[in-house]
Amino acid sequence: MSDKTLDSPQTFRLQGVSCAGCVKKIERALADVQGVEDARVNLGDKTLLVQGEVAAGDCVRAVESAGYGAELVQASARELRERQREEERAHYRQLLWRAGIALGLGIPLMAWGLVTGEMGVNSPFQQMAWGAVGLLTLAVLVFCGGHFFTGAWRAFRHHSATMDTLVALGTGTAWLFSMLVVLLPQVLPESARHVYFEASAMIIGLINLGQALEVRARGRTSAAVEKLLQLQDPTARVIRDGEERDIPIEQVQVGDKLRVRPGEKIPVDGRVLEGRSLVDESMLTGEPLPVKKADGDAVTAGTLNKNGSLLFTAEKVGADTRLSQIIQMVKNAQSSRVPIARLADTISSIFVPSVMIIAVIAALVWYNLGPDPRVAHMLVVLTSVLIIACPCALGLATPMSVMVGVGKGAENGVLVRNGKALQQATDLDVLVVDKTGTLTEGAPKLTDIECAGDTDTLLQQLASLESRSEHPLAEAIVRAAQEKKLSLGDVHGFEAITAHGVRGEVDGKKVLLGNRKLMQRESIDPGKWAEKAEALAEQGRTAMYAAVDGAMAGIIAVADPIREDAQAAVNRLKNLGLRIEMLTGDNSATAQAVARQLDIDHVHADLQPEDKERIVSELQNSGAKVGMAGDGINDAPALARADVGFAIGAGTDVAIESADVTLMRSSLHGVADAVELSRATLRNIKQNLFGAFVYNTLGIPIAAGVLYPVTGMLLSPVIAGAAMAFSSVTVVSNANRLRFFKPSHHTATANGGEE
Repeated sequence: MSDKTLDSPQTFRLQGVSCAGCVKKIERALADVQGVEDARVNLGDKTLLVQGEVAAGDCVRAVESAGYGAELVQASARELRERQREEERAHYRQLLWRAGIALGLGIPLMAWGLVTGEMGVNSPFQQMAWGAVGLLTLAVLVFCGGHFFTGAWRAFRHHSATMDTLVALGTGTAWLFSMLVVLLPQVLPESARHVYFEASAMIIGLINLGQALEVRARGRTSAAVEKLLQLQDPTARVIRDGEERDIPIEQVQVGDKLRVRPGEKIPVDGRVLEGRSLVDESMLTGEPLPVKKADGDAVTAGTLNKNGSLLFTAEKVGADTRLSQIIQMVKNAQSSRVPIARLADTISSIFVPSVMIIAVIAALVWYNLGPDPRVAHMLVVLTSVLIIACPCALGLATPMSVMVGVGKGAENGVLVRNGKALQQATDLDVLVVDKTGTLTEGAPKLTDIECAGDTDTLLQQLASLESRSEHPLAEAIVRAAQEKKLSLGDVHGFEAITAHGVRGEVDGKKVLLGNRKLMQRESIDPGKWAEKAEALAEQGRTAMYAAVDGAMAGIIAVADPIREDAQAAVNRLKNLGLRIEMLTGDNSATAQAVARQLDIDHVHADLQPEDKERIVSELQNSGAKVGMAGDGINDAPALARADVGFAIGAGTDVAIESADVTLMRSSLHGVADAVELSRATLRNIKQNLFGAFVYNTLGIPIAAGVLYPVTGMLLSPVIAGAAMAFSSVTVVSNANRLRFFKPSHHTATANGGEE
């Protein structure tokens, strides 16, 4: 193993990990390694993510010191996943093969006992017959259950106990007792000369079968990452030395020119040089409509080129592409822990030693106080308690749900950074939202133009004048004229008058555009236009007076329009029980106008970035759980302060880095999606934990024989083995129900109810 210093984070594949106790030991071992900032084991796919400046060899040695194996993953994500799939298929076939052999011996033995009742050793012939069966059972234990015994031995050498310990002790004890009966029947009373070879074989077979079904179900939990990986083609068409050639995507370099034809996926992030097309970005953003791409537009790896040919320059390749970063974010989140998992981890870490003590105590009680045959009853109780108490389901309850939940979020354009945010989003009371770029489009647009004459003529004159200005509102006016394909006139004597407006000569006419102060300065009476300007201002629009050759010509208004889906999204969030508060640096009049249109009751305007953070903090101090949605640099402090920060995907990198959840599309519906997903995931986790807790809480006393006085029967070790095996399958299957999660309909009626 190379001792090179790792780039953070790095992934290791683990061997020998089977339960939450294993997870805790590995993470504890890594915590003692100098340079490790964070180490997280994903029990779902048996990987380890390490962050920090640390040598790979040190990490591997730490894992080995805990009794497990580790290998640094150096392959590409695609190669790694292909290898994992192949290994999962091979492991699945191996488990089925082991289960088939063990059950092939165990089922006939069990049937023999049920039909004939002859499972005792009372003659030399029975000694020989059962001795042969004992050797066959030993072969089953070695070839089909050897991994349990090696795992138990490895744990013993490191002074710990795992699920393998319980299985090995249970099946080993049953086999050893049975061989004692075969070899030395005379040392036991006749009533105790019962063999339990069928129990050992059946338990090994059933647990292997359960693990096979678990592997098969677990493979479906990573479907989201699988879909993301499939978005990227393995090759790209690059233009070098004037020739087009297909090369592996790993060989594409920044600055390469690439060609993508209709129906092909865009291989890397870049910028269009020539060509026009529609690009389907739905798998990354969740937006169903294709996006127009032309010269200068950015294109993203994994998106689908629809109908035109594009030539573009590669700007980000390999691990730097947006798709690669999304995949890594999803993997990191799937490996993270939700706070509720700490309870399961703590219980699992002390569960195995506790069960061993309970099993011994129960066995001693039956041996000293139980009815005859005491030795047989003692063995049944000991074996059943050891087998049924395996905490596999408990260890899988949380990570499997998190894996599926985070993956479903990625499919719906909601990228969750960590498990803590996934849980906290369920408890939010208040959502504070930025206005510009979150509730509104984020770019001023010309909304109104009124005049006594031809509107196109006035717009052409004003756009010509504003083409000399650098003001954001001027850009909106010029853009409106360009959209109407109006040709701009010649401008002379342009002058920007601070806090008033602009003036100049357009095609020989003197044109003024500005506020009422500008009109007063030029001795022009606004007349009837004043009332219309005030009405527009009340709607949150910036109204400006226009004059031509010293006379009022009309008014125009510019505003940052509210997003088309903002009202529906706000209604949907309210239906989820959240109180919405607006935080904006814009003026109070504009903020109040937007709030009235969207039915937002609480508005905080004229804010600086530190003010937004302060308000979030004040809400938290009042006892509220606060979420923050924003897209700008000025939102970053508040996003970081909030219990859960939601960064709009079209926002700045600073905002995205400060947030717990990144929304790939610029819509508040993403916040509602995230909250619904969070609640569904936590509900699924609680179902899993409840099932696992109930299973172990009820299973151990029953296995210990508390129902014997009522029923006169003890729980068979075979039934205990089947119950233990299928409890894990139940947990994994329940987690997979999250794969069918769909956010509620995005359209809401005016009164806030969903359609």
